[in-house]
Amino acid sequence: MPAVPRSRTRGGRLVRAALAAALLPLALLPGSAQAVAADSEAATVISRVDTDDPVVFLTVDGGWGTGNAAGAQRLLLERRVPASLFLLPGAYEREMDYYRTLLAHGPSRVENHTVSHPDLTTLGEAGQRAEICGARDRQLAAFGDSPRLLRPAGGPTYSWPYCNDDTLTAARACGAEAVVTWTHDFTTWGEWTPPTPRLRAGDIVLLHMGPQLEADLTRALEAAEAAGLEPANLREYALR
Repeated sequence: MPAVPRSRTRGGRLVRAALAAALLPLALLPGSAQAVAADSEAATVISRVDTDDPVVFLTVDGGWGTGNAAGAQRLLLERRVPASLFLLPGAYEREMDYYRTLLAHGPSRVENHTVSHPDLTTLGEAGQRAEICGARDRQLAAFGDSPRLLRPAGGPTYSWPYCNDDTLTAARACGAEAVVTWTHDFTTWGEWTPPTPRLRAGDIVLLHMGPQLEADLTRALEAAEAAGLEPANLREYALR
């Protein structure tokens, strides 16, 4: 059954807990106990956060190209932006000074983006665990912080939301409680800049590391200000 994006909220957890309790008597039936256990061991998929707080969440993928992104680093630090950085280990391991500076002097945090950026839906659960747990272990060694969120790799040939049931189970087994997609992509690719949408409370904005990040980040911050929203820590809201 394909995963459907949903927001993880305290109310949502209470509803699911109530449903699980109601289904417990059915655990004596073949297969029913496994279904309940599988749901409790799976990560949640979110493309936006269900909140009335005037907040928006800025996320940055990839990790390559920091040599041309000094302005973006300065902007993140000066504006105290709590960005969620979904980075590839091979990228941050070559650019450690850049990311250690961001983490040491600002509220940004690194999250999981797999080891090698594959289409996870083409891998079995063991292969997905290797990608997700492998990235977690390298991040823990690099920064002393274990990721709590996973962003699966996306692309034009991948199927939204770029994950399946095996992804959700593997993510949870590797310490990620939520699989995060996005509401709006602000990334400029080449000479094409996507239209700037009107942001709403709880939206998740996708950006990418590289020479375009400073301009894209500026545009995202201006869109947030125009909508009366402040950047907030995605991990704190997603795991409530």
